[in-house]
Amino acid sequence: MPELPEIETIRLGLLPHLKYALVRDLVVRNPRFRWPIPSTLSAQLRGARILDLSRRAKYLLIVCDRGHLIAHLGMSGSLRLVSGDRVIGKHDHYDLVLANGRIVRFTDPRRFGSLHWTSEPPEKYALLANLGVEPLSEAFDGEWLYHASRGRSVSIKQFLMDQHHVVGVGNIYANEALFRAGVHPHIPAHRVGLERCTRIVTAIKHTLDLALSAGGSTLRDFVNCDGEPGSFQLSYRVYDREGKLCYRCQGAIKMTRQGQRGTFYCPSCQR
Repeated sequence: MPELPEIETIRLGLLPHLKYALVRDLVVRNPRFRWPIPSTLSAQLRGARILDLSRRAKYLLIVCDRGHLIAHLGMSGSLRLVSGDRVIGKHDHYDLVLANGRIVRFTDPRRFGSLHWTSEPPEKYALLANLGVEPLSEAFDGEWLYHASRGRSVSIKQFLMDQHHVVGVGNIYANEALFRAGVHPHIPAHRVGLERCTRIVTAIKHTLDLALSAGGSTLRDFVNCDGEPGSFQLSYRVYDREGKLCYRCQGAIKMTRQGQRGTFYCPSCQR
């Protein structure tokens, strides 16, 4: 599933093309997603001016002069900037058509993505209201993580992946950051002291920054708004490297399951 670096990559790619653009139409070919696209949404968007693009967790927020369009890519979705003569594919489910003729096209083979509209402040919208701290914000620091994790018996990796605590980190980046911090992913969150919490926060910010510079990770479906894949997967230190040699100690990378997700770590370097 696309996480923070992938959504931010798309936001940065679309921003110069969408900011201050006028919306001509929203063409919905298939409204059947996890939450059906309202039949009234196209009429609400016609003539709207896009003021900005922002991101909250894994949601892309298209800021309009009359409200917010909130897009989620699901597990396999993509938003691409295409020309009006681009052939429509089987899984191209909606087009945001701009007045200049450019189109932002949503493609999703699995239809786990979603599209929402709110005229209220987006932080009050049900899907966004209970989300946790942004990991690249100043609010996310070692002291915050230390205090937030007190009394939490869940593993530190699962704590970091809980969107009610920290948003957008995801399985890949949690694995990679904990390796960089030298912290074992199975340790209960409440047993991680302040010094290690500070290392974890530093490692998360560094890992996400590296992923952003590489345009995110592409393991199967993710592409940016120009249809290009990310390349951060070429820099993985532990993720998907079970049985391979650790880059630090030359020991074997191990893999276990936590919450049905693969956890990759070095038992020697992470304690």
